Amino acid sequence: MAQGFQRAEADDEPALMLDINTTPLIDVLLVLLVMLIITIPAQFHAVKMALSPASGAASLTAGEVIVLEIDAQSNIHWQGQRVTASELDARFVQLAAQVHAQHIQPYIQIRSNKAAAYGVFVQVLATTRRHGISRVAVRGAEVLPP
Repeated sequence: MAQGFQRAEADDEPALMLDINTTPLIDVLLVLLVMLIITIPAQFHAVKMALSPASGAASLTAGEVIVLEIDAQSNIHWQGQRVTASELDARFVQLAAQVHAQHIQPYIQIRSNKAAAYGVFVQVLATTRRHGISRVAVRGAEVLPP
């Protein structure tokens, strides 16, 4: 232990360095700085919100509740009545015309059976979006009675 404090002479082994190695400390500080730089801008992102229209514009009021059910065989039911994909599209065309004429936005509830095909569910959602129906609620997967 006394060798570390003695002066090294030309024929002896090189002297031990007693300085602290600051390289790992600097590496850790740089990593923390990079993490800080990356996380700070995330706090300042704007949140886009759809606000109600101006007071002078006609606003859409709440309308009727329409229940769409998809059974285990992937059949679509509009208010309990079975419809095909083309009939569903035709009903949404009528509904979209009603929305534009009366400014009454209907409330669509989609209930799907667990065994229903996912593609049919996506098709129903796409149909609502394509016709401008914005008030859509999706209820969790249920086991609907046959």
